[in-house]
Amino acid sequence: MTNSTIIASGPLGRRGLLSSAGVAAIGAWSGALIPARSAAATAVTDADILNFALNLEYLEAEFYLRAATGQGLAPGEIEGQGNLGAVAGGRKVRFKTPAIRCYAQEIAADEHAHVKFLRAALGSVAVARPKINFDHSFNVAARAAGLIGPGQRFDAFANETNFLLAAFIFEDVGVTAYKGAAPLIADKAVLEAAAGLLAVEAYHAGEIRTLLYGRGLFEAVQAVSDARDSLDGPDDKDQGIGDGKGANIVPTDMNGLAFSCSTSDVLNIVYLGGASSSFGFFPNRLNGLIK
Repeated sequence: MTNSTIIASGPLGRRGLLSSAGVAAIGAWSGALIPARSAAATAVTDADILNFALNLEYLEAEFYLRAATGQGLAPGEIEGQGNLGAVAGGRKVRFKTPAIRCYAQEIAADEHAHVKFLRAALGSVAVARPKINFDHSFNVAARAAGLIGPGQRFDAFANETNFLLAAFIFEDVGVTAYKGAAPLIADKAVLEAAAGLLAVEAYHAGEIRTLLYGRGLFEAVQAVSDARDSLDGPDDKDQGIGDGKGANIVPTDMNGLAFSCSTSDVLNIVYLGGASSSFGFFPNRLNGLIK
């Protein structure tokens, strides 16, 4: 690991990284899988799928915009059907590396554009931004992965290393969510647009994974991957970034294809297991049919 350290407030300090208590917490996290109302179980429209994507794009846009600019989405970009929620946490990251600052600004602009694109496509049926939490949720996620110990806090916006680890939680989810939803989309024009969104999310994921690899954060990333994998169904498909002997920037199956996550898998990840974690990043759950 480089001299860029994970900042955790509390008595345990850096030695809490990958602690046995933290790794054991993965079991508690994975044991809380929720019976989500998924697209597979309910007849849905293309609009329902796009609204599901919009909820996730709200999350990513708010995360990256706050990290890169200190400001979130504007009032005119968050209203819609369902309950409009506030965003807890998030602030501008004090980037020390100019290139990472530029990457964060570019991703923030892309995610912002995704929100505006989906809202325009959905028109009057677009859902409102649901309530989002970046404080409690990151603590739960980091503790389950063993990045911090009991009583500590993980501040995703404290430095660029924390920012990259937090971004890793989201990016692969975006890719696998769009791929998993593809068979559910009926309109080819909508499918083509979703493919464009998936491609951009894949670029982002590769960017974040490459930066993490360059910092030698192999164990921390693998711990997050293992915790995430405990939530996305019974298969062991989530992957870290490799190690000092070999890179795994592009996570694929044996055929060189990106894997898929169902809507239920994705919900379990962003809800961090469900009620036991106050539904993770979405305390009041998503807006729309798929939630």
